[in-house]
Amino acid sequence: MSSAGGAVEKNLYEQVIDALNVVFGSHPGYRPVHAKGILCEGTFQATADARALTRAPHMQGDVVPITVRFSDFGGLPTVRDGDPGASPRGMAIRFHLEDGSATDIVAHSYNGFPARDAQEFLAFLRALAFSGAGAPKPTPLDEFLRDHPAAKRFVESPKPAPQSFATESYYGVDAFRFVNRNGQHRFVRYHIAPAAGRRHLQAVEAEHLADNYLFDELLERIHQNPAQFQLMAQLAAEGDPVEDPTQPWPGDRRQVELGRLMVNRVLPDSDTVQQTMGFDPARLPDGIDPGDPLIEVRSAIYAISVRRRRR
Repeated sequence: MSSAGGAVEKNLYEQVIDALNVVFGSHPGYRPVHAKGILCEGTFQATADARALTRAPHMQGDVVPITVRFSDFGGLPTVRDGDPGASPRGMAIRFHLEDGSATDIVAHSYNGFPARDAQEFLAFLRALAFSGAGAPKPTPLDEFLRDHPAAKRFVESPKPAPQSFATESYYGVDAFRFVNRNGQHRFVRYHIAPAAGRRHLQAVEAEHLADNYLFDELLERIHQNPAQFQLMAQLAAEGDPVEDPTQPWPGDRRQVELGRLMVNRVLPDSDTVQQTMGFDPARLPDGIDPGDPLIEVRSAIYAISVRRRRR
C-alpha cells in the first residue's frame, strides 16, 4: 500500500473516532465507545477440540493467564448500567502467552455489527450525530436505516440489561481462520457463553437499580466464586458470509467448545490500567488468521484511541 493510501485510511479512522466523540461527547482519557469498564484477571484452559482446530499456543490445553475487561456501551464514563443506551455490553479478553506475547478477543453482546467497513460505519455515526431531539423528520438516521438493513437491525433489536456481566452472552463479530498442525483450516466466529446461563432484566427493573449495579454485582460475585464462561467457536459452512460481519451465520451451525474462562479477580488499579490498555482483534498468533476486513479497521481505530488516551 502506498504511503498516500495509508494516509487516507488513517484520516478515515481518525474521522470515525471524531464522529464517536460527537455522538457521545469528548471525555479525555476514556475510550470513545465502551468508556465505562472494569478490568479483571483469570485463567483459560482449552479443550482437546480446540487443539484439533488450531495450532495457536493458547489452544493446546495448558492453563493460560488472561486479562478481561467488561464494559457498558457508549462513550459516557458515567452511564447508568440500567440505561437502555448501555447495551450492547462488551467483553474483551487478553491471553498472555508463554513467550511473553499476547492475543486478544474483542466481543460484545449483539450478534453482528451495524456496518461492513469504516466508510459505512462513519456514515452511520454521522447520521446518529445529526438526528437528536428536534431534528426534522425524516432524520438523517431514518434515511440511513432505510437503506442499511444491518444497521436497522442493530438499532432496533432488543438489548435488555443483564442481571450480571456473568449472565450475558458475547459475540466476536469477526470471522477468523483457524489452522491446525496438519494445515487444515476452518473459518470460525467466537461466542462466549455464560456458565450461569443468560439472564436479563425487564426494563422497569433495570431503571430502578443502582447506577453501577453491574460493577458492584461483579465484585461481589467474584469475591465468592469465579465468574465462568465457555469460549465457543461457531463453524462456518460453505456459502456463509465469512467476510461480512453484519450478517450472523445461521443458528444451526455447529459450535465447538474451545475452553473454559475463569474470571476470579478484579484488578485493584483497574481504573488506571484500563485507560492505557488497548485490546486488538488483529493481535493474532500462529494458527489464527484474520477472516474479514473489519478486523484491520477495528485494529487501526483502537490503536488511535489508545494513543489519544495516553496524551
